[in-house]
Parts: sequence; structure tokens; C-alpha cells
Amino acid sequence: MQIILKYFPSLTQKQIAQFQELQKLYSYWNERINVISRKDIGQLYERHVLHSLAIAKIFQFPENCKILDVGTGGGFPGVPLAIMFPNANFILADSIGKKITVVNEICSSIKLKNICTINSRAENIENIFNFIVSRAVTDFPQIVKLVKSKIKPGEINGTRNGIIYLKGGDFINEIAPFKEKVKVYNISDFFAEEFFVTKKIIYLST
Repeated sequence: MQIILKYFPSLTQKQIAQFQELQKLYSYWNERINVISRKDIGQLYERHVLHSLAIAKIFQFPENCKILDVGTGGGFPGVPLAIMFPNANFILADSIGKKITVVNEICSSIKLKNICTINSRAENIENIFNFIVSRAVTDFPQIVKLVKSKIKPGEINGTRNGIIYLKGGDFINEIAPFKEKVKVYNISDFFAEEFFVTKKIIYLST
């Protein structure tokens, strides 16, 4: 938990309490339904919570902003972002019902009210959103193909609506087709831990 406070020292007491509960809750549920790699559960805050919150170092989700988390798995990046932006509206989607069960139980336990969940594949979701967020569920062209029709045209608070994608490794060929509409941010510019050296945020605007 200290690593979260290191980079986000202005959290409210409610946010701190919600983040603090995550280790206990994910440890409990991961023993029953595997949503996080067993070797990572001891590094939950760095490799899952803080990784998700890298998005908050660049983007702000204001009141009534609508965000879809595609392939959320155990709730990343959606759950940490929903704690960080309690006035924004999040829908967390995954095609595996057991994972959605875990997300629902965790949100209920920490009284996280700004999340709805859907047990569905991305292409079957009919709503439109300001932003689509996701964490390396497939290659970038494929995620764009799946969700581009679900992004509302326009901008919110001066930022163009679009896709915000957490990804590592070499993906230069994946983003080449999108040219001037894509921007890449190095997470290591914000977080000093070695884990983030190869981690990036890809932002594709509408």
C-alpha cells in the first residue's frame, strides 16, 4: 500500500481505506478463482494496482465520464481507476463469468458504487463511451477493431475520447497503421520501479 501513497499522496481517507482492503480481498478470492498469477499476488500493489493507476498520471476522468474496461479479468485497470475517480462511471467487461464474480464481490466489499459489470465479449456491448481502457488483452489493431465503434465522438475536459491501452514489449509494428492519432507514454517516466521499465500506455484518440 505504501507504494500507492508514494505516487498518489493526496488520496482521501476513503480512497486509502478502499485501496488497503484490496490485498486481503484479492488474496482471498484468488485462492478460489484464479484471476491473478500466483507469483504476482504478493506484489499486487506494484504490478496490478499501481500499473493500472499509471493511467491516472496522464488522464483525468471527470464527473459523468463513461469508461469501459475491456477484458477486465480480476478488475484491472478498472477497479483502481474507479477508486481514483469516484465521480466517473465505469463498466467492467469480461467474457469469463467467474472473473466478473470476483470483481462484483470486491466492489461490494469496498462499497465501490461507480462500477457496473458485464459478462460479455467486447463486440457484444452496445453502449458508447468516452474512453476504452484495457491491459494487453490482445494486439493493438485487434482491440481497435473490437471497440472503435463504441467510442463516442468528441472530447471531455479538453482530451479527445479514445482508447487507453496498457502494454509492454515491442509493439511498434502494431501501432504503425494509426500514425498521427496514436501517442505512447513511458510509465517509467512516472514510476521508478524496475517493473515499469518496459511498460507503456498507448493512447489512440478519436
